[in-house]
Parts: sequence; structure tokens; C-alpha cells
Amino acid sequence: MEKFKTNQPFNQSIHLKTQRDKLWTSSFINACIGNFLLFYAFYLLVPVFPLYLIEKYEASKSLVGLILSSYTIAALLIRPFAGFILDMVYRKPVYLIAYLLFVLTFVGYPIANTIGLFLFFRILHGFTFGFVTTAGNSLVIDIMPPSRRGEGLGYFGVANNLAMAVGPMTGLFLHDIYNFDVIFYTAIGIGALGFLFASTIKARNMADKNLKQPLAFDRFFLFEGFNAGFSLLLMGVPYGIVVTYIALYGKELGILSGVGVFFSLMAVGLTFSRLISGKLVDKGKLVPVIAYGTALCVITFILLSTIKMFENHLIISIIFYLVSLLMGVGYGLIFPAYNSLFVNLAPNNRRATASSTYMTSWDIGIGIGLVAGGWIADSTGGLQLAYLAGGFAALFSFLFFVRVAGPHFNRNKLR
Repeated sequence: MEKFKTNQPFNQSIHLKTQRDKLWTSSFINACIGNFLLFYAFYLLVPVFPLYLIEKYEASKSLVGLILSSYTIAALLIRPFAGFILDMVYRKPVYLIAYLLFVLTFVGYPIANTIGLFLFFRILHGFTFGFVTTAGNSLVIDIMPPSRRGEGLGYFGVANNLAMAVGPMTGLFLHDIYNFDVIFYTAIGIGALGFLFASTIKARNMADKNLKQPLAFDRFFLFEGFNAGFSLLLMGVPYGIVVTYIALYGKELGILSGVGVFFSLMAVGLTFSRLISGKLVDKGKLVPVIAYGTALCVITFILLSTIKMFENHLIISIIFYLVSLLMGVGYGLIFPAYNSLFVNLAPNNRRATASSTYMTSWDIGIGIGLVAGGWIADSTGGLQLAYLAGGFAALFSFLFFVRVAGPHFNRNKLR
């Protein structure tokens, strides 16, 4: 009996620690489901919008590109303000308001009777998307135990990858059977269901009233994360080239069908490696994970840019799809690690600003890749050099991270 009493406080401490380290709470599960459904609704329309704009408004391809890119630009512009606001207020209500507005904006697409009005709703949708994704990323960090943050961010990001894998296929499937209105209202229904799951999240109020001070540049960006942000930006450049122009590159290689498999295999690689990456990050291997993931991406872009040297079509196809899988693994390693890196450089009351800086860096890289890839392809008559340039951007990102950003993180991390 006496021995039992002696061990009781020890057993209770183990129990409390286990409770504190529990990741799969109902709130975390619902946050992941809400995130999946948000991105599912988003990706559902990605392949459909170009068809809709051309069929309904007879828009040119250049105009289609301009209208669709306005979404990314709007999301990019709102993220710093979203981070600033979210660090000052209770995040959950703001997240839910942004989520609801994101869903309601879908209603604007079928009722827009002019291309100008469609552009207005597209920009508005970009603003709401930039805000709700920043808020969601900040909120999920609040509800997971710090000791399992890398793992949790890995699982949370898997929801995006799954949506990327099934969303476009669902949208094209519906397009073959139904009219555009059915697709739009399906997206609204999926988004509304996601909102219901998001509303059940239980989170603490992490607002810091001390942040309510005159506006300053450092209230919108995490200065401590600029080195890592530059390295991440460079990784976004080749990624933007891939997701935008891989279908055209497939045609150059003679792969006329099955380009969609490229994205599916990439999603598989992303999903698999995200789960590994998060656990490694929680074991203190954040910097090596980013270094190895970046190095793998460098190899894939060099392979992609030199694939034309092989004359056998079967070998070209095998390398093409192998690259997609390995590229997914590489990016899946670095995503949760970079996300954790920014959070670990920021005090708890600036987590939203950290998330905003992380996402803004990535968005800028994607935008540069979209523009640079098209310009290089038009100038050289092909995309081969564009992917080689993307490989050099990834190589410079690797060198910069190993020599500058990684050591800077080790010196300045707060946890």
C-alpha cells in the first residue's frame, strides 16, 4: 500500500503528460476534415474554370490566365494583414467568418453575367482564401501539442494533398455529365460541409492585447524568418513552373494522355513523405529534413529538364512519372519542416504572422515561376530550359539554406 502511494504522483504525471501530448483530439480531426473539404471545393473548380471562361465569355487564353492569376495575387496581398489581425484577436471566430465568406463567394460565379463581374468575384475569392488558409494554419497550431507539432502539421497538410488528388478529377467528371451550375453548387455544398466541421473546433484564445499598437512593417512580417522565406521562395519558383506548364511539357515529350497521372503520383509522394517529415521534425531533425528534401527536388528538376536526351518513348514516360513521385516526396519533406521552422522562430503571440510569412514566401515563388516559366518557354521555343532554370533555383535554395538559413534558424529558434 505504501509503495502504491509513493508511485501514484509519478503515474499521474505520466497520465497528464500523455493527455498534453495527445494529437488526435476531436478538434484536430475536425480541423483536418474542414481543411480537406475547403481545398476539395477549391481544387474541384481548378480545371473547370478555363473551360467555363472560354465557353461562356469566349475569353482568350491570355485573358483566362490573367483572370485566374488574380486569385493568387489577391491571396498574396491579404496574407500579411491576416497574420497581423489574427495575432490580435481570438482566432476561431475570424477563421469561421473567413471560411463562411469563402464558401459564399462561390455563389458569385454562376450569377456573374459579365466577365468583369466574374473577375470581381475571383479577386474577392482570392482574398477570402488567403485569409482563411492563414487563419486555419494558425488555429491548428494552437490546438496541437508542441511536442508533436511537426507530425500534426504533416497530417494537416495531407488534407491538401488528398484534395489536390481527387478535386480536379471530380470536377472534370462532373463537367462531362452536368452543366457548370451543378459543379458550382457542388463546390458550395462541399464548402458548407467543411464549415460545419470547422465550427466544432475547440481552441484557446491566443490573442495578445499588447500587439494593439501603431502599425509598423514588422507587425505584418516575421523578420526572423526572412532568410528561410527566401530559401522557400526559391523552391516555389520551379513548383510554379511544374503545376502550370507540365501538361504542355507532356505534349512536347509526346505524352499526349495521362498527364493527370503526374499530379496523382505527385500527391502520393507528398502524402507519404509529409507523414515521415513531421515525425522527424519533432525529433529535432528539422534542418536535415529540409536539406535532404531540397536536394531531392534539385535532382528531379535536372531529370525533367534533360529527359529529351532519351530517344525511347517508354524510357521517357517512365522517367516522367518517376520524377512526379520523387518530386512529391521532396516537397512533402520540406513543407511541414518549413512550416514548423517559421513557427519556432516566432513567439507564441505571433504564430499567425509566422504562418503568413511562410505562406507569402511560397506564393511569391509560385507567381515568379508562373511568369518566368512562360517567358523562358516563349523565348526559347520550349519548356526544357524553363525546368533547367527551375533546377538552378532549387540548387541555389539548397546552398542558401545550408549556408545561411539553416544556421540562422539554429541560432535564433525559440523552441
